[in-house]
Amino acid sequence: MATLAEIRAKLREQESRTSGNNKQSGGDNAIYPHWNMAEGSEAVLRFLPDSDPEATFFWKERLMIKLPFAGIKGQTDSRPVTVNVPCMEMYGEACPVLQEVRGWFKDPALEQQGRKYWKKRSYIFQGFVAENPISEDTTPENPIRRFIIGPQIFQIIKGALMDPEMEELPTDYVRGVDFRVKKTSKGGYADYSTSTWSRRERAVTEEEKTAIDTHGLHNLNDFLPKKPTDVEVKVIQEMFEASVDGEAYDPERFGQYFRAPGMSAPTGDPNKAKAPVAAPTATPTPVAEAAPAVQETAPAATSAPEGDDKPSSERAQDILAMIRNRQS
Repeated sequence: MATLAEIRAKLREQESRTSGNNKQSGGDNAIYPHWNMAEGSEAVLRFLPDSDPEATFFWKERLMIKLPFAGIKGQTDSRPVTVNVPCMEMYGEACPVLQEVRGWFKDPALEQQGRKYWKKRSYIFQGFVAENPISEDTTPENPIRRFIIGPQIFQIIKGALMDPEMEELPTDYVRGVDFRVKKTSKGGYADYSTSTWSRRERAVTEEEKTAIDTHGLHNLNDFLPKKPTDVEVKVIQEMFEASVDGEAYDPERFGQYFRAPGMSAPTGDPNKAKAPVAAPTATPTPVAEAAPAVQETAPAATSAPEGDDKPSSERAQDILAMIRNRQS
């Protein structure tokens, strides 16, 4: 685990790099759903280190893209579904979806569509829930929970780490501090801007220490989506195009690679599934862990889009026409 000084140096490096760029499956209850807290409630969390020996931080960043579909092909009564796919920028590579979408923000008429497909950023932490305002039916046997944290709370966490008055890592077992997630509302939406670090240090309790010794710490890399293969990257591109075209999700075409929440893996011979290129079938990608959608700030548009009273189907056709005209 890196020292506080090393974390600060890495954060400064990232901020500098970001500034330069601007110039040009869950299923268990190990994830603590802080977003389910009642307004006015407060949860007290104690973050723990990442067991990854190469980790600088005690969190992992996750970038996902949501692909909405009109329904599921072959199901006449299906409702709209959304499939989550990894953004390749999470692995330091170019993302085919963002490469396409970035250009849309130069055209005010395409800005709203661009925001729909922009990457969503979140951060994975682990730790204890020291004070829980949520009445959970069951709690996991392992009390070391996972936390999916959005940018608003993360900026508070990061800001304190850069404060010279914080002398120890907040994850230190003896001199660490708890984090208080406070939920209020603003403009009709959940707001966590009053969340803060505790002022007093707190050593982990004997019970917490026993849990760490018994269950061990997680390697947070295990909870990131696996890096898509070349075939899967092509599938993501095809899914994106089908989504923009307003098509239904095709399980036969995409089910071996990325599935909508709740869908089981297709049966039969996977080699008979339609693939973008001739290649061995990729291992099905598990559905991403559920968490509130948090959108990464998209590129600024030249101006705000005008209102449109057309039916959604007509708007989609207009958007597709504009996109294709730009490409031609």
